[in-house]
Amino acid sequence: MSELRNDLAALKIERGHQHLPSRRWPMLLLLPAALVLGGAYFLRFQNRPVEVATAKVSKTEVSAESVSASNAGAPLLTASGYIVARRKAVVSAKIQGRLSNLRVEEGSRVREGEIIARLEDRDYLAQVERAEASVQRAQADLAESQRQARVAEGLTREQIGTRDALDGANSRVTVSEAALRQARADVEFYRAVLANTEIRAPFSGTVVKKMAEVGESVAPIPPGVNISTASGAIVALADLDTLEVEVDVAESNVAKLGPDQPAEVSAEAFPDRKYKGRLRQVIPTADRTKATVQVKVTVLDKDKDLKPEMSARVQFTEKAAPATPKTAGAPAAMQSVVTAADSAIVTRDGKAVAFEILEGRVKLRPVEVASRSGGVARIKSGLYGGETLVDAPARELKDGDPVRAKAN
Repeated sequence: MSELRNDLAALKIERGHQHLPSRRWPMLLLLPAALVLGGAYFLRFQNRPVEVATAKVSKTEVSAESVSASNAGAPLLTASGYIVARRKAVVSAKIQGRLSNLRVEEGSRVREGEIIARLEDRDYLAQVERAEASVQRAQADLAESQRQARVAEGLTREQIGTRDALDGANSRVTVSEAALRQARADVEFYRAVLANTEIRAPFSGTVVKKMAEVGESVAPIPPGVNISTASGAIVALADLDTLEVEVDVAESNVAKLGPDQPAEVSAEAFPDRKYKGRLRQVIPTADRTKATVQVKVTVLDKDKDLKPEMSARVQFTEKAAPATPKTAGAPAAMQSVVTAADSAIVTRDGKAVAFEILEGRVKLRPVEVASRSGGVARIKSGLYGGETLVDAPARELKDGDPVRAKAN
């Protein structure tokens, strides 16, 4: 029996001292080397130059007259705002009363001085008649006073009447003359009040809003009241021949604008139409909350479709430089013009930029474009001629990226 136990003990497997197979050690030693090689390959892949098309910046000498002509009409800056009528008014009555007649509707065209509404006027007619009757009574009193004065003068001359009686008669004439003047002034006053029951157009224009109906009470609008919400107004009138655009221009751009700066106006309602404009006024104060200055632009070739309060955009353009007299036989003045392919100038963060290639990498260059025409951009600042740019740079290209020019 003991021999059987010894035989079974010999067959027992010991699990406490296991050893890795010797063939796994080389694989574990190769793992760090593989990681190092992979990282090197990744870094090499990241720094691999991107193949790009190139465009050359040119610099040429041309006559100053041709540069001036090419500058005229070049975009300068753009601003948004609203179309308004320079001449506009909310028409109200000069006196309080009830509206008895309204002759206009929205869209009605009226002439200056034309009656557009009437107030009830029976009370004012009665006041005029009463004042006229007072004039007649005052005229009669004056005539009687003058007669009595003549009688007193005759009696005094014949030494029948006293001097005191004559002075009293002359005083009554003076009082009667004053009463007549007052009565006549009352007539003029009540006639003026009666005339105020007729509401007339202050200027020729178009009714853009009707603000009262027949039967409503209207009243004068005092200064300082919001006319858009004030009760008592009758109509809003605008002269559509004086349409202009009010836009807000950033403080940093106001210095670019000059007197009579040309502009191109487009209404949001008609984006395919362009209207000629001209800077009329720069308001002499800024809006501190928006850091802008309001600018008013006159619309020169307006049409019937443009209406007040429409949204509009104004693109200010370069002015044509005044021609300088040329001395006979003198050479034409020359000026340097820097140009580049329009496709090499792109927008990043709202600004025009170009990517210059320097020693295998790109450098971001902010530029200012004077004009674009026929696939060529004329550069105002930022490039000087001779630079090599990336043509049509990809959106993901950034400053400092390695690049390689494509072979021609």
